[in-house]
Amino acid sequence: MDSIFLMNLKDIQPSQLYISKRKLERIQEKLDPDKKESLKIIPVKKLGTDIVYSDGHTRAFAAHLLGWQEIRVEWETEVLDWEMYEICVDWCKNDEIYTIADLSSRVISHMDYEILWYERCNQLKKQMEEKRSKTTIK
Repeated sequence: MDSIFLMNLKDIQPSQLYISKRKLERIQEKLDPDKKESLKIIPVKKLGTDIVYSDGHTRAFAAHLLGWQEIRVEWETEVLDWEMYEICVDWCKNDEIYTIADLSSRVISHMDYEILWYERCNQLKKQMEEKRSKTTIK
């Protein structure tokens, strides 16, 4: 079975709320609009009933801007904090972000991205660590 396969962009649930304009511009500079293979393969993970991006939101968004319907993906093999991903997916759904196209109004400066996204994730990580340490102590 081939580990790399095509998925429709509309079938993948985002797990982040914003796109960094600076990161997007860097990807767009390297991307050949006529060669889908110029886009690095994007990892996805099945969480519950959703297939979510575990990385590559900016690359997927660049593909969306080019009008691509499908991208090459592969199943995420790294062990990541999937409980945190589930919370991030809930954040997205609460903000009505269900596809990469829904991030169109959320392309922001990199400085704002660091404040609005990285800081929020760092706070979540701290909360999760505190919660887990209390559970371990009992």
